[in-house]
Parts: sequence; structure tokens; C-alpha cells
Amino acid sequence: MAKKIEIVGLGAGDLQQLQVGVYRKLIKGQQLFLRTKEHPVVAELVKEGMVYTSFDSVYEKHEQFEDVYQEIAENLLEKAQSESVTYAVPGHPLVAERTVQILLENGAKAGVEIVIGGGQSFIDALFTSLKIDPIDGFQLLDGTSLEAGQLQIDQHIIISQVYDAFVASNVKLTLMEKLPDDYEVYIVSAAGSQEESIMKVPLYEVDRNLSIDNLRSIYVPPVQEEEILWRTFPKLRNIIAHLRGPNGCPWDKEQTHESLKKYLIEETYEVIEAINSEDIDHLIEELGDVLLQVLLHAQIGEDDGYFSIEDVIEGLSAKMVRRHPHVFGGAEAANANEVVKNWQEIKKQEKGGEHADVSLLAGVSLALPNLLRAYELQKKAAKVGFDWKEIGPALEKVKEELDEFIAELDGTEEGHVRANKEFGDLLFAFVNVARFLKINPEEALFATNEKFIRRFQYIEEKVKMSGKAIEAHSLKELDQYWDEAKLKGL
Repeated sequence: MAKKIEIVGLGAGDLQQLQVGVYRKLIKGQQLFLRTKEHPVVAELVKEGMVYTSFDSVYEKHEQFEDVYQEIAENLLEKAQSESVTYAVPGHPLVAERTVQILLENGAKAGVEIVIGGGQSFIDALFTSLKIDPIDGFQLLDGTSLEAGQLQIDQHIIISQVYDAFVASNVKLTLMEKLPDDYEVYIVSAAGSQEESIMKVPLYEVDRNLSIDNLRSIYVPPVQEEEILWRTFPKLRNIIAHLRGPNGCPWDKEQTHESLKKYLIEETYEVIEAINSEDIDHLIEELGDVLLQVLLHAQIGEDDGYFSIEDVIEGLSAKMVRRHPHVFGGAEAANANEVVKNWQEIKKQEKGGEHADVSLLAGVSLALPNLLRAYELQKKAAKVGFDWKEIGPALEKVKEELDEFIAELDGTEEGHVRANKEFGDLLFAFVNVARFLKINPEEALFATNEKFIRRFQYIEEKVKMSGKAIEAHSLKELDQYWDEAKLKGL
């Protein structure tokens, strides 16, 4: 006899909604198993003569729903080795029913035929009860494994399998990542049956006073308010596209990759300023400005027909997976230094391998600020041994370059030209010392600039209090104010 499991659905509500064919199979089933007996139709079917075994006890054994479903499926496949089995689940077997998917995945390997015998989905009943049209776009999501990244809040969202207050609490917290705490949602139980219940509640009350209910779903209406949609990436992308569209902003429409370069540099430095000042609100704003630059460039690329933001995201995702084999593959990295080493090796292979006919200094961008560019050039050279082993010779090089610079300050035009070159050499030597000390020269100079601004502004305040113009103060007086600012820790 062929090994077989026939799966039928108990429907969405009461006995009146049950399909005749399914009814007959349930009444006549010799080996009938229910995922759960907690369903309105079960008590009525028992009165009609149905005999069954339920898996409700399995839920008590595990903390994770996936483990429950796996054990149920394993039990059914084992039972089917000796005789045909009928398995009944709430709703329709192929809608929000993980145990059925596990059986379909593993049935062939166990030599068991899996047959879907029909049933009515709870989705139809929900649409009817809530009076919504799915043509507008909807999502059906599992409340036991809900993630914020799944949510498309501009569509109808139905979250099923909200069995109890614990699941409801997780659903609530996940929805709150995208929606206001008081956003109105609907708790729907036993839709389409005589026991149907629909409650409209603010999101923060979703998990209050809920009993065990296997037929409970949460319906989230599509968001209409622009302000809420501002939190979503698609909305932001549409805003940028509109700014560059026919009825958009004249300035945005005129921009090119070339014209935007300076703004990207400016916004990047403003992010650094926000980080240095430890101002989270400012950091959020400035990161948004950097993201704006990325999206503008991507929109220009899309308008010109060369690339879109999806190409940017795909390239980044692929690179992150490719260069993190210790996370996404079988490689290992014991610490951050090994991660960097692996990253550089993979990068080298991607750029053409170890024997590619390119300079070892290739890849250091001309667009970098020159202090940073010097730092990166020196790092590249140091990797192949072109470097001192300790800081002493690097410091001596600074003294040598300083002496050469001073020697050229003879007041002649030729000396000025030579001094200009020696000044560059002096800066380059200082950058090398910074690299030995693991000091980022760009950040160090930025911090000094900020310190100069704070102290000079203190001088301006003292000058204002004196009632005299700043030009009327001697350098000695101004230096005294500077020293005061220094003592105050500015």
C-alpha cells in the first residue's frame, strides 16, 4: 500500500463553512490527526462522530514554534510508514501552515506521498469581514517570525498566527519600528464564523488581555499619512525622483555628478564634526545629508539610463558577502587584524591578482584630502616593507626636512620656490610620524582647527566685553586671552 498523508483544512470558522468533501474525510478518517483541537469546528465535528488525535501537547515541549512544527511533521511521516494518514489544519493547508511546508519538503525523502485535500482559507473570510480589496496590494505575514524589514506599510498587512499575548507583544514591538504607538489596527478572531470578533485598538494595546486563540490575526490598514511614510526608503526615493522630475526643483534638475562632488565632501566632513561633538541629533541630520547625495547621484544615473540605486545596493551587498567569508562562508578570522588582512587579500584578487600590471600605490584616490592621501600612500608602501621598523628614524626625517625648509628661507624668489617643495616634504614626514603613532592626521588637524575656533571665539568674547575693537588690542593682550581660554580647557 502506498504511503500517504492527505492534508485537509478545517476552514476559517464554523461547520456551515466547511466544504462537503472535507467534512466527509474528517468524519470517515481512520487515522486522523489535528495540529490543534483549538478550532471552532472541532467540537461540532466531534458531535457528528469525528475521532482524532491532536498535537496540542507538543506545543508544551518546545520554546520555539519551528521546533513544534518539526516534531509534528516527523511524527506524521513516521505514522505514515505503516498506514495512510489524514492530517487536518486550521484554514487551508497551503496558507500560513508551516507544518505542511515541512511535510512537502521531506515527504519524498521519507517515501511518503503528500496530498493536499482542500479547505477554505481564513484570508477570504478576513477580506469579507474587514471589507477590504486585496487588489490594492496586501501582505500576509507570520506573527511568530515577524521582522520589521518585511513590512510594506503602504499596503494592507495581515499578520496571522498571533496565538497569544507573547506573540502579540512581539508583533506590537516590530510594528512600532515603522508605525506610531497610537496607530489604529484591528484584532480579528474567528473571521466569518459565529464567534467572529473584530476590535479596533491603538497599536500599543495590541497585546493587552489576550487569551490563547489559534484563529487570531492582526490587520494593519495601509498608511495614508505622508509623515509616517517619510520613514520608508521607497518614499524617500520617490521624493528624490520627484525633485528631478518634470515638475521638480530647477536646482535639483540641473545637478550632475560633477557639480555634486563638493557637496559630498562638505557633508562628509559635517558627519565627522557631529561624531566629534557627540551630538546624536546632529549626526542623524548629517548622515541624512550624505544619504541625500548618494540618492541624487543614483537618480542622475537612472535618469541618464546608466544605473539605479538597486545597482548600487546590489554591488554593495555582493561586496560585503564576498569580503566577509568568515561571516558568510567557511573562512575564519580570530580578530579585527585578520579581518583587515583577509579583506585586503580578497580586494587584491578582485583587482586582478598579485601579478596584475598595476602600481602598488593604485587605489589611493586623487580626491582624498592630501593629508589623508599621504597617509594612505605610506600605508601602501609599508605593506611591502618600504618603511622604518621604529619611530626614531621617522622623527629624524622630520628634523632633516625642517632644517632643509629653514635653509631655503633666504628671501629670494628661487628660495621661496624651493621652500614650497621642502614644506611639502616636511608635511609628508610629519604624516609618517602620525602613522607610526596610529594618529589619523586629518582627524588630528580637524581637532586642532576646532580648538583654534573655540579659543579664538573666547578672545572675541573678551574683546567685546572690553568695549574696544579687536584691532585696538596688542598681540600681548590677545595672547593673554588665548592663555585664559587654554586654562579653561577650551
